[in-house]
Amino acid sequence: MRPPLYITMHDRDNVAIVANDGGLPAGTVFPSGLTLVDKVPQGHKVALVDIAAGEAVRRYDVSIGRAARAIPAGSWVHERLLEMPDARSLDGLLIATVKPPPLAPLEGYTFEGYRNADGSVGSRNILAITTTVQCVAGVVEFAVRRIKSELLPQYPNVDDVVGLEHTYGCGVAIDAPDAHIPIRTLRNISLNPNFGGEVMVVSLGCEKLQPERLLPPGSFSIVDERNPTPPELDVVCLQDDAHVGFMSMIDSVMNTADVHLKRLNARQRETVPASELVVGVQCGGSDAFSGVTANPAVGFCTDLLVRAGATVMFSETTEVRDGIDQLTSRASSPEVADAMIREMAWYDAYLRKGMVDRSANTTPGNKKGGLSNIVEKAMGSIVKSGSAPISGVLSPGEKVQQKGLIYAATPASDFICGTLQLAAGINLHVFTTGRGTPYGLAEVPVIKVATRSDLARRWHDLMDVNAGRIADGDASIEEVGWELFRLMLDVASGRKKTWAEQWKLHNALVLFNPAPVT
Repeated sequence: MRPPLYITMHDRDNVAIVANDGGLPAGTVFPSGLTLVDKVPQGHKVALVDIAAGEAVRRYDVSIGRAARAIPAGSWVHERLLEMPDARSLDGLLIATVKPPPLAPLEGYTFEGYRNADGSVGSRNILAITTTVQCVAGVVEFAVRRIKSELLPQYPNVDDVVGLEHTYGCGVAIDAPDAHIPIRTLRNISLNPNFGGEVMVVSLGCEKLQPERLLPPGSFSIVDERNPTPPELDVVCLQDDAHVGFMSMIDSVMNTADVHLKRLNARQRETVPASELVVGVQCGGSDAFSGVTANPAVGFCTDLLVRAGATVMFSETTEVRDGIDQLTSRASSPEVADAMIREMAWYDAYLRKGMVDRSANTTPGNKKGGLSNIVEKAMGSIVKSGSAPISGVLSPGEKVQQKGLIYAATPASDFICGTLQLAAGINLHVFTTGRGTPYGLAEVPVIKVATRSDLARRWHDLMDVNAGRIADGDASIEEVGWELFRLMLDVASGRKKTWAEQWKLHNALVLFNPAPVT
């Protein structure tokens, strides 16, 4: 049994989190001499000193709130004892002031990927069937089952067939100012590097999002060296007169898929530099250990990837909003800082329109895991970005066009964030969790990182990396970061499958649609 242990994040913090599995009872004495006044659950905060009413409660050397009443040393500091501070103003921020010495290049690392005609590289070889409207989802789902059982065995080099199903396409104000967000999101997902440039669309026919609007001429290309001139958009329209009966529709989808499967099957993996990785990092089911173990290890790995010349994007606007001053100061230029401020301001206005603020983000599970409010959650979330300069900013649904560390603005919803990062062009996804979630994406491999050893033990066949060893004292942040980096290369090469891939645990795509629904 481990001795009583608490973890502090900074010398100036006046609270720490209890590290022991199951928490600790009142009366527990720590090696420092601090005695618990209350029973404190694992991951929850304990006051290290007496905190006066109105005094700032500090974790990560940041005020995460003010004490609602006097809190004696050794007390359990939970969300009901904290008054959350107002959001940091977007005025007067430090702009591109942090100028760290350049990180030494990390050379010699490679993976086996699929090179695409546009220069991008896939980690998987997948046929994706784009849908223009939710109405066709059932037909596509039926067809995909048939394709997997009858056609896919004939094409051993193709990893999977997925239907890009969603709840958009009709019954929406498609000409509203913000309607471009879900449309470009779906367009760019259809062009994800893991799909090899093969674009196939299933349409109903009467929907508002017509195929030509989703994928206008010039927005896509077909990989076929024998035919350098891309053909017209390959569309199966269910309302076409040629379709007589349900099976006619299914046959049409399967016949069209067969053409694309033949081309995909001809592709081969080749050795490419690690700079071709495009990695999205995200957290969900977060707890107080997220910012202690898993996210710092991901942040260390983020720096390794940037040093290798790769692209890494972090997101979740409400979960970095309270650290905006940290982000703008790390911007590579004033223009990048201004773009981050623009995205934060847009999202602030979006939340106000819905008559909520950033405090609506934290979940019951976050609080049960020790996170008192969004300020504390943000401080643990932001460390996934590592320490490299932030070199670019993407608005929701945009596709990345540069290397380095990128802020991709997304809501914090796991499913919407993952969907938007797919649109941005990731070929690999890293997801940290403390409470546990079986989250996965059909379109790219998802590497799951547990914040606690107890979660990694209980969910041994769902978690790919146990960052809880950091809190246990059995591994360093650097060691877990390197482990994650090497695992990424193996997963991207197809040498290893993630647990989500093995179990085929896939969440639905969720398009971010801030425009009205009619």
